[in-house]
Amino acid sequence: MAGILSNIRYQIRTADTLQRLIGFNVLLFAVLRIGHAFSGLFLHPVWSEMSVMHWLALPASFISLLHKPWTLMSYMFLHWDFMHLLYNMLMLFWFGQIFKEYLGEKKLVGTYLLGGLLGAFAFMAAFNFFPLFDVQRQTALALGASASVLAIAVATATLLPDYQLSLLLFGPVRLKWIILVILFLDLISISSSNAGGHIAHLGGAAFGYFYILMLRRGTDLTAWLQRLTFPGEKSRLKTVYRSQRSSDDRFVSDKKHREERLDAILDKISKSGYESLTKDERDFLFNASKDN
Repeated sequence: MAGILSNIRYQIRTADTLQRLIGFNVLLFAVLRIGHAFSGLFLHPVWSEMSVMHWLALPASFISLLHKPWTLMSYMFLHWDFMHLLYNMLMLFWFGQIFKEYLGEKKLVGTYLLGGLLGAFAFMAAFNFFPLFDVQRQTALALGASASVLAIAVATATLLPDYQLSLLLFGPVRLKWIILVILFLDLISISSSNAGGHIAHLGGAAFGYFYILMLRRGTDLTAWLQRLTFPGEKSRLKTVYRSQRSSDDRFVSDKKHREERLDAILDKISKSGYESLTKDERDFLFNASKDN
């Protein structure tokens, strides 16, 4: 047992950001469902589905949200059905791997969180604006990582529209077609029984699209979240700056040159595909993703 626990601790310490996002989603699901199953043996489930939804799912009502503001974050990690969890985590793994390779781990976390937040606002705005949802407004809830995952997926497809994934039965399919099909299905389902979920998906997708547009213009919408989620790296950089003030100008110049070259490579990928890159450009992109 000690060896197993030691191995688990090692895996947690060495896991990258994508693995930790997936791990946290799976861990929360496991804790809630195992607790529910064992406590149910005593006829008094500690974590019934109703109580979990009440405390962790996102309410459509603004008044309810005022009493549970943490649900803006908790809902995007919450799953109750295994198939819901499996679908979202597979999507997160497939698209997250590509996203991380080209844009780095720091941007991945910010896109996940901000995509989820925009999905939450889209869900609440729709349920408080459209007459179709008047009756459901006080009881409707949103849960799941779908909006966050779709933000990452759409961002990846916007950056690399011609990048191909091999799909069972279909073979190699370009990202842009995969995403267009997913968005089409969400769009035609916005008045279905799971309307809130599909609207949240579209909100997350919108963030992923505009995130890449702004990134190409030199604005990283996740920069402030990167400073919050990676505070240690920020403090180390500050120490370096203080001890090497004489090299500031050269550092800024080198950083600007790297960013300009990275933008040029990303533009080349967008226009001609990843296969058009030279070995030197691929190496530069790989090293840039590690630095980010």
